Amino acid sequence: MLLTLTFLALTLSSAGAPAPQDLPAPEVQEPPKPGDLTDLSLEDLMKVEITTPARKEQKLIDTPSAVFVIRPDDIRRSGARSIPEALRMAPGLQVAQLDANKWAISSRGFNGRFSNKLLVLMDGRSVYTPIFSGVYWEVQDTFMEDIERIEVIRGPGATLWGANAVNGVINIITKSASDTQGVAASGGVGTDHRDFASARYGGAFGDSVHYRAYAKYQDDVGYDPNFDDWWMTRAGFRTDARPGENQSITAIGDLYDGRLGERVSIPALTPPFTQVYDQHVPVRGGNLLARWTYKTPQESQVTVQSWYEAYSREGGILNERRDTFDVSVDHRISPIERNDIVWGGEFRFTRDNLTQSDTVQFDPEDRDAMIASGFLQDEITLVKERLRVAVGCKFEYNTFSRHDHPVEVQPSARVAWTPDPAHAVWASAGRAVRTPSRGEADARLNIAAFPGPTEVALMHSHDFTSEKLTALELGYRVQPMKELTFDVATFYNLYDDLRTFEPDTPFLETTPGPPHVVQPFLIANKMAGRSYGVEISALAQPLPYWRMQLAYTFLHLNLSPDSSSLDPAAESAEHESPANQVYFRSSWDLPENFQLDVMPRYVGVLGAFDVPAYVELDARLGWRPRPNLELSLVGQNLIHRRHFEFQPALVFTEATAVERGGFLMVSMRF
Repeated sequence: MLLTLTFLALTLSSAGAPAPQDLPAPEVQEPPKPGDLTDLSLEDLMKVEITTPARKEQKLIDTPSAVFVIRPDDIRRSGARSIPEALRMAPGLQVAQLDANKWAISSRGFNGRFSNKLLVLMDGRSVYTPIFSGVYWEVQDTFMEDIERIEVIRGPGATLWGANAVNGVINIITKSASDTQGVAASGGVGTDHRDFASARYGGAFGDSVHYRAYAKYQDDVGYDPNFDDWWMTRAGFRTDARPGENQSITAIGDLYDGRLGERVSIPALTPPFTQVYDQHVPVRGGNLLARWTYKTPQESQVTVQSWYEAYSREGGILNERRDTFDVSVDHRISPIERNDIVWGGEFRFTRDNLTQSDTVQFDPEDRDAMIASGFLQDEITLVKERLRVAVGCKFEYNTFSRHDHPVEVQPSARVAWTPDPAHAVWASAGRAVRTPSRGEADARLNIAAFPGPTEVALMHSHDFTSEKLTALELGYRVQPMKELTFDVATFYNLYDDLRTFEPDTPFLETTPGPPHVVQPFLIANKMAGRSYGVEISALAQPLPYWRMQLAYTFLHLNLSPDSSSLDPAAESAEHESPANQVYFRSSWDLPENFQLDVMPRYVGVLGAFDVPAYVELDARLGWRPRPNLELSLVGQNLIHRRHFEFQPALVFTEATAVERGGFLMVSMRF
């Protein structure tokens, strides 16, 4: 609490300091007016422009994809203090906590801590790790008030975004620096969120260059103070410049340093054949992104983007240091009337340095890898403002793909029919692949030990190839009245060459001692599958001061191992994601500038982990005594004192029961 008050005091004192004489006074952003439920009507929300599905701006209602947009007001009124918490609002996503600082997030099934069929972007920068083709959600963060929107695309996005965009794409997009001028600060105290604070300052050099910088920290006690606490500091900046009428330049950078608590359970060759210990994993890293965009009067646009990221994690089982460099070029042109062509290419190089243990070994320990790709998509308007078709394909080379099949081909076709401004029907068909990760290509993972002694090991295979998806989708968006909107998406997915672990011939190993028998399981592609489901989201505003949001997801997944497969747990992924989920939020604007948000959610049973279905409730009471000051009291998981949401499958971190908690936050803007 003392740190928070000191942080806010320093922020306020710096805000009151006079601006340097050689700089113009910053343009102060006008705070939202108290009493407004949101800054956009339901009709305006259907017309919100998004960029991820087509790599260009287009209205939400016209998008031939299953898309859900999480906006700043949604994040603020939900009380979310992290990106994973905000993602609970999106239909089609499975969001679960493993402990106080780790999350499992996926789209349309196959959930896990390192879900490998979901691509995640921060302002267009991929944040997945090639080690397991997953995301370290605990280090993906920013100044939450600077998020402009989170675009959640369910279904394949491989034609434009490449491999691993199999079941979905999440793009976290931050606001332009010109929209974040002045000073903003927030801080608070709570049960699990014990102490947190953040501040941002935005300014300008003339009319053409805007900038901002932020800093934040958090000190979470965790659900079990003995091992899953979470401490993190972070700082970053963004600069947006317009050197010419048709040009724009953006530079974004972040640095973070933190410590993650966890309890680890690993196999041991001596009784009791399991070793349990607590550890704190230091995590640190940084990234820098630069983007140049040029628009011509003929509606042509060229975007050149490059980014660099470096990070390290120093866990007891595996230490990872990684450097990644990426450069991409996109070009959008309209060579003939009613044709909008987007094409481009990308090159990514990554280098890792791994320090291994008796539990995890990589051969080789250090490795360079690269991804090279090119894509082309043509959107054809058959009937102006009524009927459009988009056809495209991506060609991608990945170091970890099999040498006899080094290039992955990922085509798609989409059609959108808008008979009138209030109705839109869309359909799509596409192919996507999930390429092998560094772990599947090079790793050995010892997962269990038994008397004998006998050790069970998952081992890489150079014959492992990409997992494949063929997806069919159909959707409908409608606004039957000004106060009500519906968005329905259905899908049917066919999977092939899914990963299995096949038993191989046991062998004797003497190092490390004592001598023991190793039962290996080799990674193979001996399973197919199918899934289908429906995702529904609805928004209603029956009164000017009352808005409701409903999201429902149904998912059925059926997996079929080949007749030659001997994997004893091949079909367990069928029950690692809930069949039914419901999220609801009711938001009221009350008299005297009070706001009340009530957010119940239902998550179905996870049979693979013996995690029962549960109902939980979050609630937020906000008060704006002044336009630039807001106080929020947030309660989380209020129904049960504690409940489990997930269990790890192939990693060694023990899960923690999620506990009832809450926090008080103060936010100011000048």
